[in-house]
Amino acid sequence: MTEPALVVRLEQAAPIPLKVAFDCAAGELVALVGPSGSGKSTILRAIAGLVKPMSGEVRCNGETWQDASRFVPPQARHAGLVFQHYALFPHMSARRNVEAALGTVPRAARRDRALELLDLVNLGGLEDRLPHALSGGQQQRVAVARALARDPQVLLLDEPFSAVDQVTRRKLQRELAQLRRRLRMPIVFVTHDLEEAAMLADRMVVLQAGETLQAGPPFELIARPRDVQVARLVDFRNLFHGEIVAHRPDAGHTLVRWLDFTLEAPLRTEFDAGGPISWGILPAHCILHRRDRPSRGERENPVTGVIDEFVPFGENAAVTMRVDGRADAELQLSIPLHVANRNSLAQGAEISVTLLREGIHLMPFQAFERRAGIPRGAGVDRRPAGE
Repeated sequence: MTEPALVVRLEQAAPIPLKVAFDCAAGELVALVGPSGSGKSTILRAIAGLVKPMSGEVRCNGETWQDASRFVPPQARHAGLVFQHYALFPHMSARRNVEAALGTVPRAARRDRALELLDLVNLGGLEDRLPHALSGGQQQRVAVARALARDPQVLLLDEPFSAVDQVTRRKLQRELAQLRRRLRMPIVFVTHDLEEAAMLADRMVVLQAGETLQAGPPFELIARPRDVQVARLVDFRNLFHGEIVAHRPDAGHTLVRWLDFTLEAPLRTEFDAGGPISWGILPAHCILHRRDRPSRGERENPVTGVIDEFVPFGENAAVTMRVDGRADAELQLSIPLHVANRNSLAQGAEISVTLLREGIHLMPFQAFERRAGIPRGAGVDRRPAGE
């Protein structure tokens, strides 16, 4: 089996704890996500050789950059690193900034190569401008061109879009998506923006306190976090506690007791019947029942409640529903605004929704504090399932 283009295994106890393991194939973009202080930028610097973790290994395209007996210095690694604030030389033009990274290219060829790289990042015609005469997005493109000037085997991007406005950010995201198809090298991308990671990355690595908690395709990871801890980190909105009632292998589902409801979830026989469970469902998997016309789909995990909060948000409405009117069972919904208006939704309105069976995700039981200040154990009913 062919080894991935980039393999990273890093461990240390201090000064910044690390227990990291992931890889990245050629042409793949891996996003590192997690709260501030989770070690994301340190990992990029370790790959580039700017910091030396106590133990671990970094391999790129068959070359060992770090292991127990070897540490290749940064200048000998073919790694292109784009810093969060670009770090351009302020007294040099865009072209000269790129030329400064072309140390291995014959001097006579550096100008032409710098212009090629600036064209690659859509900066043709702006090569003579100083950084202060370039927009934030244009400076970011110069930084990428400079990183590519080293003919890297891996491109490392440390929150490259954080210093630009939203419109420019969207444009740069599209350009990165196009550029990566031309580069065909592993790209490791640090971001705080989960939506950005989901849009751009082939895989996401969720980190906390320097440890890899889970890795996988973005939408799969966001919809099916490994546990409550990961669910919190990927902003999984609806988290509750319940109890496994029974497994029904013939029907392909597991029955879960939550409050006074018995819900059907995908079959998960690894959880013991009668035991506690943590579970969640994304707002997109909570389907509003039309008030004027019932349908057969309403038989699937129906729950009722009262709208506690209704906030129009662009083309959608963010709705908080108190299931059975209970303050300890708040369900977050996202409903197209035209659907909300058609159904006369407003604060205080009584509604019913379907919790899609395939959208219910079961996780090992873990006590947690509700974000809105609701007591620990919210949503757990300890009465026997038959009462």
